[in-house]
Amino acid sequence: MRIASYLISASIALVAAPPTAASDAIAPEVRIQRDGRHDFDFESGTWITHVRRLQRPLSGSSSWVEYAGTTIVTPLLDGRANVAELRVSGPAGRIEGAALRVYEPQARRWAIHYFNAADGELTAPLFGRFEGGVGRFEGDDRLGDRAIRVRFEIRESQRGTWRFEQAFSADEGRTWEVNWIAEDKRGV
Repeated sequence: MRIASYLISASIALVAAPPTAASDAIAPEVRIQRDGRHDFDFESGTWITHVRRLQRPLSGSSSWVEYAGTTIVTPLLDGRANVAELRVSGPAGRIEGAALRVYEPQARRWAIHYFNAADGELTAPLFGRFEGGVGRFEGDDRLGDRAIRVRFEIRESQRGTWRFEQAFSADEGRTWEVNWIAEDKRGV
């Protein structure tokens, strides 16, 4: 609301004030956050998904497991929300879950909520937006009885392939450990 009031006031001032040498100078850039409600439009449809998951995050382990399967992204409410349904399997088992991503127009950000079908629990939301082609989302959660910070990043790693990377921090974001890497390629 403040930005809108500022812009209206600035527009009125420009109309009311005659041009002068001082007003001809380049004005400082006013940064208005763009509307990101269509940031996930690229992802609608079916994707072939490859996942690498750290077996025991924040334990000092370096043992990774791999999965393959699909992700199906369905837009809701004209793209202002979507559901990303993940179904992957591998030698370590099967993962089935979904992310509900909802755009918050007043904050101009996305909230991402995830649940794993194995336990049915909805995670605490991650909040963020896309800037410069990279989606960055963060939030607080728990890993067992530990409070952690979660960071999730989305970027195109090569043309037509999108990388989804999750990291945890046990020290309020000073250091991060990547524990989930998924790569999606357009499926059939």
